[in-house]
Amino acid sequence: MTGRSYAVPVPKGYRVGPWEVREALASGAFATVYAARLVGEGHSEMPRRAALKFLPTGTRTPRQLRHLRELAEREVELLGRLRAPRLIRMYDTLTVDDPGQPELDGATVLVLEQAEGSLDAVLEHEPKPESGPAMLAQICEGLHQLHHAGWVHGDLKPANVLLLKDGGARLADFNMAAELTGTHAYAPAFATPDYTPPELLWPEIDERGTRIRPSADVWAFGVLAHVALTGSFPLPGGSTEARIDAAMRYARGAEELRLSPDLPEAWQEIVRDCLAATHAERVARVPDAEALLRRVEEAAGTSPSARLPRLRPRRWRRPLLVAALAATAVLGATAVTYTLRDDPPAAAAPPTCEKPAVYEDEKHGRGYTAGWNSTWDFTIKRGDGGSQVREAQCLLRHLHGITEVGEVDGDFGPMTHGAVVTFQKRAGLEADGVVGARTWSALRKADEV
Repeated sequence: MTGRSYAVPVPKGYRVGPWEVREALASGAFATVYAARLVGEGHSEMPRRAALKFLPTGTRTPRQLRHLRELAEREVELLGRLRAPRLIRMYDTLTVDDPGQPELDGATVLVLEQAEGSLDAVLEHEPKPESGPAMLAQICEGLHQLHHAGWVHGDLKPANVLLLKDGGARLADFNMAAELTGTHAYAPAFATPDYTPPELLWPEIDERGTRIRPSADVWAFGVLAHVALTGSFPLPGGSTEARIDAAMRYARGAEELRLSPDLPEAWQEIVRDCLAATHAERVARVPDAEALLRRVEEAAGTSPSARLPRLRPRRWRRPLLVAALAATAVLGATAVTYTLRDDPPAAAAPPTCEKPAVYEDEKHGRGYTAGWNSTWDFTIKRGDGGSQVREAQCLLRHLHGITEVGEVDGDFGPMTHGAVVTFQKRAGLEADGVVGARTWSALRKADEV
């Protein structure tokens, strides 16, 4: 990024709270993201490295300031209220207090999980990455988590999909996101045209913004899937303007949708349904993100992700056993959990990897969760990876004291397999190293909470 101009220029070495700014990672029209390292003592709950997203105030007009504050508030509200495995994690929010730096003074700073890069950067170097189908399954899982909690992303595109060191995908950049009120949400009156459905290219706008629905994200996912699997946009045109014209002709029925012949057969119907010309047609073909996710997982050949808990308030309870474990646990980076909207304020913090907590399952009753899933019957085995594996590792290490599981990294390798076998022998189960329904039940100690 040398030589580029940034939305928010921040000098290397600048201090914000306990963080020291390092190199710039990305910059857009309204924010710049910098790598940062934790300096000083007394912040053991924080990771050593993070990404700082600077949302400016600076020397702007009052109208621009109101708009920038709204964008910042949207992202802070969503990341503060909704935590899920496929959404980028927010550790903290800070405000710059530095009158000597007018471009920075008053800026909102989000302390985020640091990614290795974006899907956009991957596609620049490899237009049809081999890992594309698996990444699309993870992206769709994030979309399901977002919609399930009552939010619309509003700007899903490769640049807003971040990739972690382990290859896991996270949805990010939620300053266009909006919470649903009934069947609609209200978002700022702009997005990325190539990923915007025809009905929103020239929308009606009122004082609350543009009315959007979850089907807008479904359209964007269809475009993103086509781009990731074929290296091209699904609508013809050598420029954004030309593709917008093609989208409008398609919406009017004056042009057919011609998908790339490079699109794998298993994905053709999925992409075609996502790109139905109208909201009504789209919903008829793709009722919701969960239905889409199951189809995507089948096409990608990935293991089905855990079903999300039903939307109802849930009270978290911190058991005595967890308090004892927490006293001896070594705290690492702050972990996150899926939190339902409309949850009442909890008396204790929700569960993390190091601090499992008790939750209610409609079918199985009470049991411990380590912060990512509520599944009791999802089978995982050696060679698998993902959030379900990570939770099993957390429960083995921090609830049952089996440290031989190794790193909590979401990778079901030889050490995790051995730890599962050890636990199964201890619990009197068949020691096959496979975490199925009976092993999950024992891991969660359902009969003892």
